[in-house]
Amino acid sequence: MSNAATSGSGLMAFTADIDADYVLRYQQWHNCEHIPERVSIPGFIEGRRYRAVSDAPHFLMFYETDATSVLASDAYMAALNAPTDWTREALTHFRNPVRSIYSRVAETGGPTAWPAPYVTAMQFDLPDGDEDDCAGAWLEAVGHCEGVVRARLWRADAAVGNITTSERKIYGGGPGKQAYFALIEQSLPPERLPDPIAAGDAARAVRRADEQRGSYWLEMALRAPETSHRGA
Repeated sequence: MSNAATSGSGLMAFTADIDADYVLRYQQWHNCEHIPERVSIPGFIEGRRYRAVSDAPHFLMFYETDATSVLASDAYMAALNAPTDWTREALTHFRNPVRSIYSRVAETGGPTAWPAPYVTAMQFDLPDGDEDDCAGAWLEAVGHCEGVVRARLWRADAAVGNITTSERKIYGGGPGKQAYFALIEQSLPPERLPDPIAAGDAARAVRRADEQRGSYWLEMALRAPETSHRGA
């Protein structure tokens, strides 16, 4: 975590339940092999894993990249289509997996020296024409809520998200049904802060549909070497 924080426009977000008797092995795999492997790919900036605040074996994993094109690059596809033996083993213990690719629409706040210890993650749809309100007044209201250090809105990139790979054939999941993903980074546990989603009239006014929301605490984060995400 020594290099300066940066912010990319591409994101791969993955949620899954993990078999309870496999959680420790999963954490070992993800910490010691998978995240280091992924962030070594050119164009990758950072990988993180968060666990549900409820302490259920439910996890949010995501990788930030320079652009969504990185998530369809030859180097990334090569990794997805040649999983290691440990990866093949681990993926068989994923339950209810959802993996989506997103492009960043808007951001309030900025990259921090250290990854946020807590996040609220939201998936939802928006009526036609509501993206500007969501990316503007709504996100700004959320970003100004006490304890929020950064808030970002992402839009699904279905063309990249629907690419079939060897890894996907193992875990069996695909993209989520909602078109938008909001990632709200927080400095304190959600129960100790006001609800940022209900902050102010602007936040309440945005018409979100098919919304799903989860609160998570940080388990693991690793930033790429400075040269890696620049493709050098």
